[in-house]
Amino acid sequence: MKLRIRGPDGQSAVSLADDASISDLKQEIAKATDVPEFDIKFGFPPKPLILDDYPQSTKLADLSIRLSGETLIINPKYYDIPNPEPPARKSPSKPHPPSTRPTQSSSSTRQQQPRNIDPETAASDPPEIPLPSHSSTLVLRIMPDDNSCLFRAFNTAFFGPSMDNMHELRSIVAQAIQRDPEQYNTAILGKPPNDYCRWIQSSDSWGGAIELGILAREFGIEICSVDVQTLRVDRFQEGKEKRCILVYSGIHYDVIAMSPSDPPYEKAYAPPDFDVLVFDSQDDLVLQGAVELCAALQKQGYFTDTAGFSIRCGDCGGLFKGEKGALEHAQQTGHYDFQEANP
Repeated sequence: MKLRIRGPDGQSAVSLADDASISDLKQEIAKATDVPEFDIKFGFPPKPLILDDYPQSTKLADLSIRLSGETLIINPKYYDIPNPEPPARKSPSKPHPPSTRPTQSSSSTRQQQPRNIDPETAASDPPEIPLPSHSSTLVLRIMPDDNSCLFRAFNTAFFGPSMDNMHELRSIVAQAIQRDPEQYNTAILGKPPNDYCRWIQSSDSWGGAIELGILAREFGIEICSVDVQTLRVDRFQEGKEKRCILVYSGIHYDVIAMSPSDPPYEKAYAPPDFDVLVFDSQDDLVLQGAVELCAALQKQGYFTDTAGFSIRCGDCGGLFKGEKGALEHAQQTGHYDFQEANP
């Protein structure tokens, strides 16, 4: 039996004997990922693989799920421990970190992890919204400018910042479009479906409302996208039990996080490992706080007027008016390296 194991540090191939047990599989996962305790997801869209309900001696071949050839996504389990290094990830039901304030270790920071707002991107200190009802502070986790910010923001919220599922998420979008050519037709996509599917699977291609709608449906979660410029909230798969909240600043997506803090809850101190990123969809206090945070970002000018701004193509140097002009140029030329042009 051959499996692929995708853990926090990458992917590896694992071979197991035909009579391997659940215990054997767990040992191989721990060995391949260096993660002693973990949750497992498999399939597309990924769904939980619950093995603790079976005797650990159960043969994998006797399970109702065929695992041979599967890719297993491994997410570390985190627990509250007195020593904050490495920091423990907190669940929504237990929002407080250890009493000793943790310090962020630079060695644990990865390029693809969310980072605090760079002071150059805001007019003042980054806004943080107190949420006393949750003993926490709402903060903005900024995604890298790598043309995958939408996918990375959703990935961070749904899977956690240590996972890198951008390729898989793009593939899920393409598969959903191919399954429903009537809904996702040329008029909706702006190009033939097959061309769009090839395009969206490129790491240079931006995502938007189409992709948010598909990801929300495929993963069974409500996605709220708050527009910084207008403070409009676009909801995808409204009514689902859980929600995540993305922030749209015109040409970029970031993610809202709830960070445990102390009274008066005006300043977050915990590193991103403690973040709560998925919320109960009935909890409107968090969404209201997210809109309030976006209003503060709006005052700081943390948005781009996509209808009126000038944008320059980094590939050819061409200058275009607004998001529409840039999108038309990208579709015609395959150029996707855009930056806002200086006025």
